[in-house]
Amino acid sequence: MNLNDRRRRLLFAGLVVVLAAVGVYLTVAGPGGEADDPGPGQAATGAPAAPTSPPPGIEGAVNPGDFDIYRLLPFSQTEFATAADLARRFVAAYGTYRFDETPETYTGRLSGMVTGELRGQLERDAATPGLLEERRRDQIVAEGSAVLDRVRNIEENSIVFVVTGRQRITEGDIEGSDSKRYAVTVAREGGSLKVYAFQPADVGQAGDTG
Repeated sequence: MNLNDRRRRLLFAGLVVVLAAVGVYLTVAGPGGEADDPGPGQAATGAPAAPTSPPPGIEGAVNPGDFDIYRLLPFSQTEFATAADLARRFVAAYGTYRFDETPETYTGRLSGMVTGELRGQLERDAATPGLLEERRRDQIVAEGSAVLDRVRNIEENSIVFVVTGRQRITEGDIEGSDSKRYAVTVAREGGSLKVYAFQPADVGQAGDTG
């Protein structure tokens, strides 16, 4: 059938109107054909819906009661507790002395806790003439105790503890007290734990004797 120019123009205009209507419908309804029904993985706002289960490889939140921090550390729980107790006992013994005891007696109480190098340094310090003379003259007796404050650093073979040492000091008939904080390094040596070094805590990490 032959169409004149007027009819061809009317037919083309009608097709444009139909196609435009179809396009508007598809835009509003989406691929599923329903305008108001979001897809299974999409919220009503168009944003992806939150997953209902954790991603693969993540089973859920860590339960603090079941988490073993010691498996992440270079020291076992037993080693850690032993090192902490050693640092505390060392500071308490370091602050305990009497005017009428020999330097050998004093350092003998410390010898099982420290490395050989540190013991030599402690023996030299305890035998300082001026120190001995002062203690004997004033009849100084000191009784030490200590408490653990915190862990300052952990390395592959050593732990640095911050320890507060307290002393009850008697000078003749006068009683007093003193308190100092130390950074104490406990390290592995020959299959056991020993105090490797210590110094006043405000200086930084332990590396020298105090």
